[in-house]
Amino acid sequence: MADEEHLKILRQGVVAWNDWREKNPHINVKLGEARLYKANLSGANLSKADLTGADLHEANLRTANLREADLSGANLREANLQAILIEANLSGASLHKANLIGAYLASANLSKADLVDADFNAAGLRGANLREANVSGANLSEADLSGADLSEADLSGADLYRATLGGADLSKADLSGANLREANLRKANLREADLSGAYLASANLSNANLSKANLSGANLVRADLSNAKLLGSDVYGTSVWDIKVNDQTEQQNLVITPSRRAAITVDNIKVAQFIYLLLNNQEIRDVIDTITSKAVLILGRFSEERKLVLDAIRDELRKYNYLPILFDFDPTTNQTINETVKTLAGMSRFVIADLTDARSVPQELQIIDTHCRTVAVRLIKKRGEPEYGMLDFRNSPWFVNGRYEYEGLEELIASIKENIIVPAEAKVRELRQSH
Repeated sequence: MADEEHLKILRQGVVAWNDWREKNPHINVKLGEARLYKANLSGANLSKADLTGADLHEANLRTANLREADLSGANLREANLQAILIEANLSGASLHKANLIGAYLASANLSKADLVDADFNAAGLRGANLREANVSGANLSEADLSGADLSEADLSGADLYRATLGGADLSKADLSGANLREANLRKANLREADLSGAYLASANLSNANLSKANLSGANLVRADLSNAKLLGSDVYGTSVWDIKVNDQTEQQNLVITPSRRAAITVDNIKVAQFIYLLLNNQEIRDVIDTITSKAVLILGRFSEERKLVLDAIRDELRKYNYLPILFDFDPTTNQTINETVKTLAGMSRFVIADLTDARSVPQELQIIDTHCRTVAVRLIKKRGEPEYGMLDFRNSPWFVNGRYEYEGLEELIASIKENIIVPAEAKVRELRQSH
């Protein structure tokens, strides 16, 4: 209960109140259950005051000193709390739609408080206790919540844009639909948190614990998951374009199926969506089967004259129900060449390499010889063209023995089945039997 004498002095105004506090620093202020609806307490010294259960609905507490004040169970709905609330006790208080922009709440206790639609923009909540608090729809953009306890809190739909949550405990918190774009969640505990539909684009989740978290439908585009734990997490419908993971990112038993469906798990978040689509989309399975059983990579010189030959080979292969892949490699982009050759050769049934007037082909064959040793390679060359001393793949078992030499385009096309397709298919069977 409020002390009537204390309440009488407070109602004389902030100047009189602060003067009295200064002269009586050792008096324990008792304003419990005081009716201070719409009171103007801007700049008031209420440090360590007992305001338990007080009615401060729409009160103006801007710049007030509420350090270590006890506001547990208080009604602070729509109040202006742009104040010092360091180590204050706000447990169970109602701060619905309260203004806490830039407020200082370090180590404050907000457990089980009603913070629905409150504005904490740029507020300092380092080490604060928000356990089981209702913070749904609140604005916490750019707020500092480092080391805060938000376990089991309701943050659904909250705006945490660029918020600092490093080391925060968000275990079992409801962050469904929350905006966490560019938020710092480094070393945060998100175990069993509900992040369904949350927006985490470019968020820092390095070293975070996301074990058993619900990430279904979440946007993780460009998020950093280096050294993070993703053990048993639900990743159905999760968007993972350009995410950053490393060898220390723990990925096991990621659930790729929706709830109430038999669980299917994978151990790599980047391939989770692909695996799900592969399992549930016949058209995609057909495309994969077509590529791996019918694709043929054609390598050669892309000069005007030589491209006519490569185009003719491509057209002829189509008649035999193959899927020819013809790619004009730019010799100035080595890294792109390496990765592209490895990818295209790795998914091809066999490779045809025309060495006639070749320039980049030796480099491409070297990549295949090093990285794609289960792909059959058929070498061809126009008769009379000079040999390349560096091209010696006689000890490479994935290359068809010898090379086919042709006089002209007409001869090449007429004998493509006998001299190219049949030897290449024989080598394919040989390699697959040995593996």
